[in-house]
Amino acid sequence: MQHSMDQMSREMERCIQECLDCHRVCVETGTYCLQMGGRHAKANHLRTLKDCDQICITSADFMLRMSPLHTRACGLCAEVGVACAESGGQFGNDRQMQMCAESCRRCAESCRQMASMRM
Repeated sequence: MQHSMDQMSREMERCIQECLDCHRVCVETGTYCLQMGGRHAKANHLRTLKDCDQICITSADFMLRMSPLHTRACGLCAEVGVACAESGGQFGNDRQMQMCAESCRRCAESCRQMASMRM
C-alpha cells in the first residue's frame, strides 16, 4: 500500500508541476499573441489559451489540496490542454506557439494519467 501512495505522490507532484508550467506558458503566450496581433489575437485562440491557463491552475490547486474531485479537474484539464495544443499548433514555425503547444501536450498527458488514477 505504501508503494502505491509513494507512486501516487510522485505522479501527482509531476502533474502539479506540468499544470503550473503550462499555466505560466499559456499566460505568457496570451500576452505574446496580443502583441503579435492578426490571427494570433483571434478571439477563439485567445479564449482557448485563457481556458487552458485557468484549468491548469485549478487542477494544480485541487491536487495540492488533495481534493477528492481532483481527478475530474484533471480530466477536464487534459481535454482543454489538447484543444490548446491544437490551436497553437496551427502557427507553423512560430517558436512561442510551438513551446506553448508542447507544454499543453505534456500537461494534457500528465492530467490524463492523473484522471485515471484512484486515490
